[in-house]
Amino acid sequence: MIRKFAFRSLMFRLFLLSICLSSLPVQAAKITPAPPQVAARAYIVMDADTGKVIMASREDERFPPASLTKMMTSYILEGELTKGNISKNDMVPVSVKAWRAPGSRMFIQEGTQVLLSDLLKGIIIQSGNDASVAVAEYIAGSEAAFADMMNQHAALLGMKNSHFMNATGLPAEDHYSSAYDLALLAQAIIQKYPEQYGVYSEKYFTYNKIRQPNRNKLLWRDDSVDGLKTGHTDAAGYCLVASAKRDGMRLITVVMGTSSEEARAQESQKLLAYAFRYFRTHKLYDAGQVLETAKVWAGQQNQLKVGLENAMAITIPRGEGEQLQAVLDLDKVIKAPIEKGQSFGSLKVMLEDKVVAEAPVIALESIAEAGLLQRIWDAIALFFYNLIN
Repeated sequence: MIRKFAFRSLMFRLFLLSICLSSLPVQAAKITPAPPQVAARAYIVMDADTGKVIMASREDERFPPASLTKMMTSYILEGELTKGNISKNDMVPVSVKAWRAPGSRMFIQEGTQVLLSDLLKGIIIQSGNDASVAVAEYIAGSEAAFADMMNQHAALLGMKNSHFMNATGLPAEDHYSSAYDLALLAQAIIQKYPEQYGVYSEKYFTYNKIRQPNRNKLLWRDDSVDGLKTGHTDAAGYCLVASAKRDGMRLITVVMGTSSEEARAQESQKLLAYAFRYFRTHKLYDAGQVLETAKVWAGQQNQLKVGLENAMAITIPRGEGEQLQAVLDLDKVIKAPIEKGQSFGSLKVMLEDKVVAEAPVIALESIAEAGLLQRIWDAIALFFYNLIN
């Protein structure tokens, strides 16, 4: 339950809040158990909607990402599709380099052309190194040029501990990422390109009469899991980025450097079970929702609707939602002209004495300045209003 306070005097608000708290019945303390022990070199659990890190270990350290690299390859491919720069119906030529790519393969043939939509599935479902090289060459002209694109996108996403040298994740010097960065990348894939996201949950893909399964075992074990990608090299160990959605809450987990295929699945299940059981995401306000109607001076209309530019949600331990309080602080005087999107205060969501979310409060509409007579009248009224207040 969210209680909204719109008092403009800080001292009065604190005084009233102290009275309210003193009258509340004493509640039993909410106990959240310690996180489970996770047998991985690094791991993280992130809420996909809020970006809240629920639990993590060595999440900012740099490690070889193996085929988790292909998440960036598919992210760029999905972005180019969304922009209309390429089409799923494009026929992509297969070079000798792509055909000879070692490791996991889609089994495309040199000198042939392959549907781009098939290559997307080959990258995500079959973890095809050959498909990744073919796509990189098609989009950027060469794999080296594509790696430069990968690093530019990583910088835009805030992936501060990532650097890519190729599109596949095959071992290379100065090729690394972190659990946190990979969670950010997974979040971007889910949020920016939902129309493409369904591919990550497909269990099988057949190309060239060769049927291969998705290496993400959680797709068979947990119906709430719908992505994203596995990876393995001797240096990286067994890695998995997974995402699951239950009761409207979506989580992203990353485990890096586990000991086996089975271990990466089990450790990911541990993280999902703990986070879903003991945490909850509360969606508080929608983007553009009217939070308050404020008085406007010297405008062609005297009321202004204000709200948030973006939706607001928070992730907190279960059972603490009733303790949330929202404090809306608006400017004391709002004068026209007003442009839509202009900021006139802030909204803070408090849990006990901590701010757990904060966002600027903006005008949801534009209001033009009133005529001369109305402006004069409002100036006089505002003078006396300021004297009284």
